[in-house]
Amino acid sequence: MPKPRRGSSGHDPAPEGIPRKLTERIARAVEELVEPDEAHLAHELRSWAASLPGTVLIAEAPLRTAVRVAGEVRRLIVRPATPFDELEAVLYDGSGEAWIVWLGRRSIPGVKIGSRLVVDGVMGEEDGKRRMIDPSFEFVPPPWS
Repeated sequence: MPKPRRGSSGHDPAPEGIPRKLTERIARAVEELVEPDEAHLAHELRSWAASLPGTVLIAEAPLRTAVRVAGEVRRLIVRPATPFDELEAVLYDGSGEAWIVWLGRRSIPGVKIGSRLVVDGVMGEEDGKRRMIDPSFEFVPPPWS
């Protein structure tokens, strides 16, 4: 007995009378519904960050070179210290994290968890963490706003 034919996606071929593109769209929609939230957010952020002109993904940013990256603030850390304070923001773009450090600041109006930023600066690495010190930045609204 011959095996039933399967489509290239591994699913059964489209039933008679239903266009193949429609069944592929339905299959993609079902995959998105069952995808874990964190994976879905990472995919959405990666797509958003890659769509902004002149940006590179954090994981692909060259070290010791001026780069432009975009992402969403996941954590904020204030380090009161001598001789100056530090504000650290962990920026996530779906490909990786970068620690953005502003010296002499305890807060920056508008920078909060969930803010989306585009930062320009020199990417470095310390103890396996990608870091930028005192980069310039701008706020970017999420695509759905």
